[in-house]
Amino acid sequence: MSLRLSTVILPYRRWHEGGREAWQRAEQLGFHTAYTYDHLSWRSFRDGPWFGAVPTLTAAAAVTDHLRLGTLVTSPNFRHPVTLAKDLISLDDISGGRITLGIGAGGTGFDATALGQEPWTPRERADRLAEFVPLLDRLLTEDAVSYEGDFYSAHEARNIPGCVQRPRLPFAIAATGPRGLRLAARHGQAWVTTGDPKLYENGTPEQSVQAIRGQVEKLADACAAIGRDVAAMDKVLLTGFTPDRTRPLQSLDAFVDFAGRHRELGFTEIVVHWPIPDSDFATDEKVFEQIAMEATAQLK
Repeated sequence: MSLRLSTVILPYRRWHEGGREAWQRAEQLGFHTAYTYDHLSWRSFRDGPWFGAVPTLTAAAAVTDHLRLGTLVTSPNFRHPVTLAKDLISLDDISGGRITLGIGAGGTGFDATALGQEPWTPRERADRLAEFVPLLDRLLTEDAVSYEGDFYSAHEARNIPGCVQRPRLPFAIAATGPRGLRLAARHGQAWVTTGDPKLYENGTPEQSVQAIRGQVEKLADACAAIGRDVAAMDKVLLTGFTPDRTRPLQSLDAFVDFAGRHRELGFTEIVVHWPIPDSDFATDEKVFEQIAMEATAQLK
């Protein structure tokens, strides 16, 4: 598979004060997909503007023509499969079949307690995701679904006419642990990683590549266990959380080198953060646009 370049646009700007223009510019620059985070608030942006993922993607669908759109990632922290399915079917229809759902177990950030609950342990998050994903799969592919589980229920939930994309919109499942990788192998059209978080502070880029190689190998094992060819599965790297941080975006050559090393691991899509001044994602906009327009040609 050829390497695709995508971006993630954080929903921190008012739509009529730069928000709309970012999504339109992403399409003009030739990005394959523009994602956004599906959080109620996030890290250093908590005390500033932050807008909802589904309305933002709906608006983005209305002002773009061919750019794919999606979440990186949605989680069970504040979502329920029944209501989420209805939103996704509507969004897929409005966009003309351009939606990818990035989905993961979530973490212990602000989303984990915003509804008044205690933060779930890693095992509890994995338990919920293991029930959430198969139920969501059914809700997006069947006209009517009834289900009683440990965490989620559906009673004659109707989802007619279903997704524009058949049999449903693609899932990009973020996972690094054994259970999550098995879930990705069974239900994901793509797999997502940010690398090994333990290496972010003190690791090296070389250690990161080795750790990610190990993740890819474990994904291959999970696919083999169910008779699936891992080579046919898209593999997505969300950048900015490895020891490289923003260094790959400092120049076109730096990015081509970074992306090339990860393409050798089997990655089919690299996702870079849209520049945000005075943040962890602050990068030179001219260099960013040069990378968007020229990098993939050098990686063929």
